[in-house]
Amino acid sequence: MPPRTRMSVRTGRTGAATVAAVLALGSSLLASAPHAGAAEPDPVPVVDYCQGQCDDILPPGENGNATLVEILGNKAFGTHPAHSDDQLDRYDGLVAGHTGLTDQKLNDFFNDASFGVAKDQVESVTSPRDDVTITRDKVSGVPHIKGTTRYGTEFGAGFAAGQDRLWLMDLFRHIGRGELTSFAGGALANQGLEQQFWPQAPYTEADLEAQVEYIRTHEGPRGEQAMADAQAYVDGINSYREKSKKGRYFPGEYVLTGKIDSITNIGEIQPFKLTDLISIASVVGGQFGGGGGGEVQAALSLLSAQQKYGVAEGTKVWESFRQRNDPEAVLTVHDGTSFPYANRPDKAVGTALPDPGSVTTEPLIHDRTGSAGTNAKAPVKAPATLKKVQGIYDDGVIPEGSLPGSGSGAQKRGMSNALLVSGTSTASGNPVAVFGPQTGYFAPQLMMLQEIQGPGISARGVSFAGVGMYIQMGRGQDYAWSATSAGQDITDTYAVDLCEPDGSAPTKASTHYLYRGDCTAMEKLERSNSWKPTVADSTAKGSYRMQVWRTGYGIVTHRATVDGKPVAYTTLRTTYRHEADSIIGFQMLNDPSYVTDAASFQQAAGNIDYAFNWFYADSRTAAYYNSGMNPVRAAGVDPALPIRAEKAYEWQGYDPAANTAAYTPFAEHPHSSGQDYYVSWNNKQAEGYASAGFGLSAVHRADLLDDRVSKLVEEGGVTRASLTRAMADAALTDLRGEQLLPELLKVIRSQPVTDPDLNAVVQQLDSWRASGAQRKESSPGSHAYTYADAVRIMDAWWPKLIEAEFKPGLGDDLYGALTANLATDESPAASHGPSGAHSGSAFQYGWWGFADKDLRQVLGQPVKGPLARSYCGNGDLSSCRAALLSTLKQAAAVPAAEVYPADGSCKAGEQWCTDSIIHRALGGITQKAIHWQNRPTYQQVVEFPAHR
Repeated sequence: MPPRTRMSVRTGRTGAATVAAVLALGSSLLASAPHAGAAEPDPVPVVDYCQGQCDDILPPGENGNATLVEILGNKAFGTHPAHSDDQLDRYDGLVAGHTGLTDQKLNDFFNDASFGVAKDQVESVTSPRDDVTITRDKVSGVPHIKGTTRYGTEFGAGFAAGQDRLWLMDLFRHIGRGELTSFAGGALANQGLEQQFWPQAPYTEADLEAQVEYIRTHEGPRGEQAMADAQAYVDGINSYREKSKKGRYFPGEYVLTGKIDSITNIGEIQPFKLTDLISIASVVGGQFGGGGGGEVQAALSLLSAQQKYGVAEGTKVWESFRQRNDPEAVLTVHDGTSFPYANRPDKAVGTALPDPGSVTTEPLIHDRTGSAGTNAKAPVKAPATLKKVQGIYDDGVIPEGSLPGSGSGAQKRGMSNALLVSGTSTASGNPVAVFGPQTGYFAPQLMMLQEIQGPGISARGVSFAGVGMYIQMGRGQDYAWSATSAGQDITDTYAVDLCEPDGSAPTKASTHYLYRGDCTAMEKLERSNSWKPTVADSTAKGSYRMQVWRTGYGIVTHRATVDGKPVAYTTLRTTYRHEADSIIGFQMLNDPSYVTDAASFQQAAGNIDYAFNWFYADSRTAAYYNSGMNPVRAAGVDPALPIRAEKAYEWQGYDPAANTAAYTPFAEHPHSSGQDYYVSWNNKQAEGYASAGFGLSAVHRADLLDDRVSKLVEEGGVTRASLTRAMADAALTDLRGEQLLPELLKVIRSQPVTDPDLNAVVQQLDSWRASGAQRKESSPGSHAYTYADAVRIMDAWWPKLIEAEFKPGLGDDLYGALTANLATDESPAASHGPSGAHSGSAFQYGWWGFADKDLRQVLGQPVKGPLARSYCGNGDLSSCRAALLSTLKQAAAVPAAEVYPADGSCKAGEQWCTDSIIHRALGGITQKAIHWQNRPTYQQVVEFPAHR
């Protein structure tokens, strides 16, 4: 990260030049930080250098609020509030429309993302204050916020957020605070959601207030401005909250959950506070910008390997599956530049592996009463007018598994993709970019689209609702930027020795630990929740208490023994207690006087603490930077495994009070400018940059992009349309069919297939492969795939073939431990996907890389970074072939009704429906299913022809 005041505090390094720069910045920023409503100089006129070549889209629609009457209309007649669903068909249409796409047809599937609104396109103008207007366009209803003062501009952004996402913001501040059940009802999914999110970022109110103050006092003038902007944003939200309550046009969910009486209007929408923004940031940043962790589970699979093969051979086998630096992995920076980070040391020190069988998970839930932990229902007597909406949240206000990283057995998922081509390979000579965040599908979306123009701010794009002071991904006057989740290792697990203050022998249940030689009490953090049935959620009355223990090394997650002594395993991430510090980087990205070229963009991105890959394009340069608070670890420490909690093995410069340390400098983060092209789909960033978990291997979904974009670059003359076609083609492709099926067929066809029925199945699969291995309708609206049977067979075959290929050689225990580290499959039909079923995103994590290497080893082909052993048929081609044919025959016989079981949206056997994207209702409005696409939720297509 570039030096800034915060870095000097955390690392103790500040040069004279940096001090001078900060002082100069302070003069300019503080001079333009007015009191509410104070007059400011007229802003410099905004010039749009994209000249009509910037487009974007965010389904299902901008409007995410619905009154009670509108919710009832949706349930009774299927009607939708204006601009709540008008982007669905346009987004869905790219499935059929991408093959003949031209630059002239882009606006059939995307919206013009030019600045401002033409006079004949103005739908409404609102002025919540004299110094700001909110203009909404006819096409999409997006708010275009224009302020004459900084305060007014941010107030307008908050007011617009209230107009479009009031209920959603309320939900997420309660999720972040671990209070979802008390707020929205005790549905089992709500219980599960707060039980997964709150322990990741448990805070007291004082903790949240301290984070606000830290930004204000440690981030220099930009920190002061950021908190002033945030306060204005909160003021705007509260202004809309009050007006909508008095005017009775507030979201109807407040009535259905018992917050406000629909007849008397008695009740309250609780005011928003600055600390609510910290809570929301903890949910958003933690889920999309985290990285690392999971070291206890990694240690268990390592122990299992060592128990099977012995320590030396077992470690070798485990490392070959861990694949920290697979030489065959697709890279974002592919020019050979290396950025060493978090690699395995030659001789590890301080590793704290648990004794076999000693690990237990720390209990979270205590003092259950009533329906806690159950799905017991006790419906209230609802008025006749509300019968249509009774029980709409019985399965949770956010269905289980819908949010990334949530749900039973979920793993933290990073999503989003990016395709950029430098001007040397484009038709115009200017870089072209197609990129966006892949954040699941919700109604309303977690993000909202907006344009903000005011003193020091000039941008259009998306922001996560509730933290939308600045555009987080979008475009400026002559540049655009986006991000993908990076997931590098910014979280470590420590083993703290337990003790008793009286000197007696500790046990695994002890609540004191040794901190730098002193027996120190753990801090107990608690959250008590209770609920009762409402019209929306019929869950019976109940309550429970959540409890975690906080130490100087983070939150206790497990207990175990190490070398016979009791320990607690804790999780420590660099961004804990710094959930919103990234606001400084976003402020810079929105400031046209700061971002003037690729280098200044990279500096701005370096001020974002969460782990993201940032991409940039202007008329001259395509560029990339990997952000994140990467800790400088003690020499010899292995970050992939638990570490002893001793001074010698702590992060360098670690201060537990503020959770600060020394961080790797800006130049050591993967970055690049002007490379021929860039692709990212949460893949490996660069050579030497170790993966934080399993799965960045020889086959990755980013290969679907890399293969297509590299071909375009080789041919030259890339356009916005051709790059969009490449993205859309990859979005419909089954990774297994394109990347693995050729090798599977080579093994099978190493001898003639004599069974005629089985040979017909093989031919079916080969025909599907030859056609592109896509999961695509035979014609628009048919709801049937062209190669439906081949897709069904592959979906049934993959889990069977992986088990037959690996389980006999690994054994039950090690196979089970490794599948706990990395699920074997993530097809669109898999309910365990990154955001649950119907979530679009697919093929991010699975055993495709393992299978690819193993099959090539069996075939005698060259493999870089091979698995330590051959598994399919124990390395014998004939035996491997027999295992594949046996499982293929089984899979071909599995009926569609078993491959695609019924769920709340689809009947058993409905293949297209099972794959389909369904916008999960976070409020009372539901949306129709659309065709599966493995594609960003919000997406930009940009090509700047000019620059300032």
